Amino acid sequence: MKKLLLAVVLVCGMGQQAVLAQKSGVTKINASINLNEVKNDALAVQVTFEGKLGSEIVYRLPKTIPGTYSTANYGKYVFDFKAVDKKNNDLKVEKIDENSYKISDAKNLKSITYYVNDTFDQEKGGQFGEEIFSPAGTNILEGANFLLNTHGFIGYVDGLMSVPYTLKVTHPENLYGATSMTDADASNTADLFTAFRYAELIENPIMYSKSDYATFKVGDMDIIIAVYSPKGNFSAKMLEPEMKRMMTAQKQFLGKFNATKKYAVLLYLSDLQADDAKGFGALEHPTSTTVVMPESLTIEQMNESMRDVVSHEFFHIVTPLTIHSKEIEDFDFANPKMSEHLWMYEGVTEYFANLFQINQGLISEEDFYKRISGKIKNASQMDDSMSFTVMSKNVLDEPYKTQYLNVYEKGALIGMCIDIIIREKSNGQRGILDMMQKLSQIYGTNKAFNDNELFDKIAEITYPEVKDFLIKHVQGTTPIDYNAILAKVGVTPQDTEVSGNPLIKGQSPMISVNPQTKEIYLLALPEISSFFTSLGIQGNDILLAFNDVNYNLDNIYDLINVSQTWKDNDAITIKYKRDGVEKTATGKIILPKEKALGFAATDKSKDGLKQAWLKK
Repeated sequence: MKKLLLAVVLVCGMGQQAVLAQKSGVTKINASINLNEVKNDALAVQVTFEGKLGSEIVYRLPKTIPGTYSTANYGKYVFDFKAVDKKNNDLKVEKIDENSYKISDAKNLKSITYYVNDTFDQEKGGQFGEEIFSPAGTNILEGANFLLNTHGFIGYVDGLMSVPYTLKVTHPENLYGATSMTDADASNTADLFTAFRYAELIENPIMYSKSDYATFKVGDMDIIIAVYSPKGNFSAKMLEPEMKRMMTAQKQFLGKFNATKKYAVLLYLSDLQADDAKGFGALEHPTSTTVVMPESLTIEQMNESMRDVVSHEFFHIVTPLTIHSKEIEDFDFANPKMSEHLWMYEGVTEYFANLFQINQGLISEEDFYKRISGKIKNASQMDDSMSFTVMSKNVLDEPYKTQYLNVYEKGALIGMCIDIIIREKSNGQRGILDMMQKLSQIYGTNKAFNDNELFDKIAEITYPEVKDFLIKHVQGTTPIDYNAILAKVGVTPQDTEVSGNPLIKGQSPMISVNPQTKEIYLLALPEISSFFTSLGIQGNDILLAFNDVNYNLDNIYDLINVSQTWKDNDAITIKYKRDGVEKTATGKIILPKEKALGFAATDKSKDGLKQAWLKK
């Protein structure tokens, strides 16, 4: 259903597409966007149809898109929606909900036009607010950057989801459109893209900006990295070495898994001092990843963040892009039905994103155990007795929606537990990657599974103990004893020292805000973080700027997000005010240290199994 399927579709799918198109009378849908004509920070979209329409159609923008697990309602960014007939007379249009328009007398329809606002400059902060998560959002910055997540601009017609699409983008000559799609227009000012159906079109984002990209090969895969950095702090060439190292390691780790022939990484760097994107992270697609990060990071922080988020998104080629349920295969953009298996789609993906780094020597064994202990700690703060399959199925609604973040914590730990169980039962010869490879052979990109059959299929290709674990701890409500699982590979609990966040101690903030002035100040606590005391900053000092970025109530979440990337000994400059006098403190970051539960390999009799788990 996605671009990964093109080879299969061309051989065996086009017949079905043709039948569907012939039945509807429409053979193609054409959309166009002109980036040269920005009106009040919005772009016009025009949609036309080849073939005959019925007497009435419903045109929709997505309510939800695959991979986000939250309601977005892209239609709320659309305005001035019009439909005209072949004589350019207006047709009757009825807006039936936030995302949908009913068009009467559609048999005489010539075109649909409407304007779309972007999402970035309307964000209020964070991934899980009411606004759209930035990597799934859109940006319109005239003459500089256009992030076209196509689901934010182009809609679909009920009953015509399987009709081929074309998308024409007219653009300034100095803006390059980075995408994994192929441009069929040789012009320097227009691009023409094709998709065999709507689901493929919206899985192919495009980022237009001044030419800043790097290309390299990983095996037989062509990789393109495109970067938009408003202040010019980063370039694609700066990020290329680490990205190439990481993606080469991923390909080696995956082994038998085939991937697309072309993969695009579209990196948008946000200016924290402007009305800009605030939801940092990434969104996967079959042949690309959209990434949003703050531009204020150092190159070391950027490389580390990119390694973590891009590796996660790239591993989605395993699941759900290759192995998925019918809810994913036939995604309902208007009334989505969610699958039970987020433990696999997001959890196993996140586990692979960490496991491959120790497997390929990118991180140390100690670092890997720290990541595992961190996930155990984070998972313990969620509802550990909630059925993971029930949460997954109902993730768009409360009380399950607030538990979504656990897919990256407990979900990854579920993957780890399955891996260790399979290693133990096979004497180290197989693990969860082998299980996923076998599932891909049984199902694969063009065959979806039924939710209720997956555990039985896993038992067939692994061991009954794996199914027992899934029934008890994933479908069931029994918390997992991670110590017992890790003991199977000789890893036991051990106290360790970890770096804390300088702005938060435990669950309590160390900063607050004056609601009248919006200024952030350091609380006068009995014990102030070493981060501040080492720089001479005291309780009640007003914190104005960190590393030349000004902060107040309006962007305090940006400060918290950035603080999570700080490392010991990184340079730091803080502007603050004491008794009405502005001061500047410059020095090195000293993060507060906290005791935490960690893990270490202590049982040498299990060393062989541990090595198979981490290195085989």
